[in-house]
Amino acid sequence: MILELSRVRKSYTAGAESVLALAGVDLALNEGEFVTVIGSNGAGKTSLLNVIAGSVRPDEGQVRLIGRDVTAWPAHRRARWIGRVFQDPRQGTAAHLTVAENLALALRKWRRGLRFALTRSRKSALRDALARLGVGLEDRLGESVACLSGGERQAVTVLMATLSRPSVLLLDEHTAALDPANAERVLVLTERLVRDGGIATLMVTHRMDHALAMGDRLVMLHKGRVLLDLPAAEKRALGVEGLVSLFRRAGCVEDELLLARAGPTGTPSA
Repeated sequence: MILELSRVRKSYTAGAESVLALAGVDLALNEGEFVTVIGSNGAGKTSLLNVIAGSVRPDEGQVRLIGRDVTAWPAHRRARWIGRVFQDPRQGTAAHLTVAENLALALRKWRRGLRFALTRSRKSALRDALARLGVGLEDRLGESVACLSGGERQAVTVLMATLSRPSVLLLDEHTAALDPANAERVLVLTERLVRDGGIATLMVTHRMDHALAMGDRLVMLHKGRVLLDLPAAEKRALGVEGLVSLFRRAGCVEDELLLARAGPTGTPSA
């Protein structure tokens, strides 16, 4: 087992009130397993990723990573084994550095110091890695990341997150800020990179069709609890309409997820 969460609880103070974000979550992730996570607004999706990454410490419960209890470890101690990609393409890259410098820095993220050497052989290896993305960035190693489009920058961010072969990759709605064409391109790249690297992945998404089509399991969160944990065959047989029905039964009738309607092929249409 690569990742295990046991009875994880987390609450936040909002003014005079306490908001329960995670209400005793149990979740396990096997080596190389790809799990999509979907849920209503405030379901606890980002809190779940924050607890796993170590940027937030749970009030109760335990987080185990590769058999180690890392519950009290801060994010920097877990960085060797955990990669993360955020919704905003700007959040995962350093705008003042070139594409090559960003990639080289990603390879050193868990080592001491920030020094890195861009030797000829290193540049060649990074060029090959970019070429495998298939988005034409292999000849732009010397360009500033700030010059890239949102889709290109997110493709670089996903590559950065997988270059050092983490044990766990966390994707926090990483295509939500992209236009449909770029979102699909980045999703295809993501699935290929994590499959080729054998990286256990948790992908939070607001798109029901993506949650159903991608990955080995689908986890539905609601009010800080795991309502469903479906294997691939069951979730794909469910379809968008079936998933919408499950959300309605859970009381998520006003969530943005329910705005999508199933088209003739079973995928959401506007």
